[in-house]
Amino acid sequence: MVGTHRGDAVSGPHPAVAAVRRAVRHAVADIAREPVGVALSGGADSTALLAATCFAYRRGPAVTALIADQHWHDESTAVAERAAALATKLGANAIVLDAPSARDEAAARQARYAVLGTAAAERDLAAVLLGHTRDDQAETVLLGLARGSGARSLAGMARRRGRYRRPLLDLPRSTTRAACTAAGLPVYEDPANGDLAFVRSRLRHAALPALADALGRDVGVNLARSARLLRDDADLLDELAASALAECVHANGALDAAAAAQLVPALRRRVLRRWCTEAAGAAVSFAQVDAVDALVTDWHGQGAVSLAGGTRVTRDRGSIAVVPVTDRP
Repeated sequence: MVGTHRGDAVSGPHPAVAAVRRAVRHAVADIAREPVGVALSGGADSTALLAATCFAYRRGPAVTALIADQHWHDESTAVAERAAALATKLGANAIVLDAPSARDEAAARQARYAVLGTAAAERDLAAVLLGHTRDDQAETVLLGLARGSGARSLAGMARRRGRYRRPLLDLPRSTTRAACTAAGLPVYEDPANGDLAFVRSRLRHAALPALADALGRDVGVNLARSARLLRDDADLLDELAASALAECVHANGALDAAAAAQLVPALRRRVLRRWCTEAAGAAVSFAQVDAVDALVTDWHGQGAVSLAGGTRVTRDRGSIAVVPVTDRP
């Protein structure tokens, strides 16, 4: 991925290669002297990301390619080995991680992140770069819209979260493919990406093209932009909710119903979700938050709200508390 010399003229990298490099440089500017990892599947997105990261770190610490083999199909081990060989050729360290297979997409994703996080911690990597693109972001927003789970879900994937960074969220998938083609990098085409049994594949090959035909070809760009704007809004609301929660909680951990009722709905629902999650030690659903909200704002003697982990939310006079199911209100 270098420029070519023609006589006295010097041509720079292909525009797609240059775009990926710029995105990576920007994403790692604060950790340019620290070791990083790249999650590598062998697909165009992660391959272009790895090549650009190796270029950015060519005079710095070694880049580590983290290849999670989930044994999805008979060739998965061979695919992982080819990805490792390519990473070595590009100048990176290559590590194949044995990740447990899973029955569904969400469980598979959690398993990948688990092994990536463990490997990064063991090697003291400053960050793990992920190859999600603008197209992936648009798909994620549509999935959140279908779930009906609010602004945080519609905000899509974060550019940074903990150890993970996504440098390519502003670039379309076509750019990573063009970068690999221009650099002569082999790309693995995962058959699962075209398997309509998977929800994300149906979004990619059916739903988004239909939306583009109906609403215009910029629909993916606009969905990703909406995610970025909503993420800023959601981040602010979450900060405000954390402060409001601290003012509504008694010393014993119970929630002051009158104080919570004074909050505007956008803050109150976040306060209740955070409080329930922390008190029960498990995630809560929209229906559960809605029922707890009714305990606060529409109290008429209704029964307790069941949560996960063998707990329930009760109201006693002006206090809302999470108690074990064995306790009586």
